[in-house]
Amino acid sequence: MGDKWTLLIIRDLAAGPRRFVELQRVLPGISTEQLRSRLNRMVADGLLTRQRYREVPPRVDYELTERSRELMPVLGALARWGYDWAWGAPRPGEEINVGAILRLAPGLLEPTGGMEGSVEFVVEGEGTSPDKSYVVSVGSGQVAITERPGQETSARVAGREAGWVAALGPEGATDGLEFRGSRGLADAILGGYIQAARAVAAA
Repeated sequence: MGDKWTLLIIRDLAAGPRRFVELQRVLPGISTEQLRSRLNRMVADGLLTRQRYREVPPRVDYELTERSRELMPVLGALARWGYDWAWGAPRPGEEINVGAILRLAPGLLEPTGGMEGSVEFVVEGEGTSPDKSYVVSVGSGQVAITERPGQETSARVAGREAGWVAALGPEGATDGLEFRGSRGLADAILGGYIQAARAVAAA
C-alpha cells in the first residue's frame, strides 16, 4: 500500500466506478502507462474490479471492492494529518481539489446516531467549467458518496470553490455557500468535515 498512487486511486473511486480516462483526469501527474500498470496490479490484488462493456469506443469501468473500501479510514487519518500539518490559505494561483476532500466522506465522517438522509454538495463551475455534484448519504451509521447529479436529496449546498475551501477548513466559514432544504442535516454532514479539521487544529 506504500505505492504513491494506490490510496489516491481508492480515494477517487470512493464515489463509484470510473472509466480509465476519468481516472486520468482526476489524477494529474500520473502517466498513462503508470495508471494502467497500477490498475492492473490493484485488480490482481483484489482491490478493484474491472468491468468491460461492448461499446464503441471500448469502455472499461473500475470499481472498489470491499477489501479496498476498508482502507477508507486510513485515508481519513491521512486527511486529518494533512489538516494538522499542511492546511493553509491557498497561495496565489493554487488550485484546491474540493472534490478530493468531499470524496473522503466514508473515511472522514463519523455520523451520530439517528443521522439519516442525503445532501447534495455542488461545487459551482467558473467560466466554462461545469458544476460538480457530490451526494453524501448517511444511514445506519454508514456513510456513502456518489457523483451522480439529479438524485433526490434532503438538502442541497452550493458554492464556488473559494466558498468551499473556507467551509471545509478549520474555521468552517459557510458564508460563501447557499443552503436549500433540510439545513439541520446539511449542517450535520458538512459539520463532520469541519469538526475533523478543527480537531487537529486544536490538538
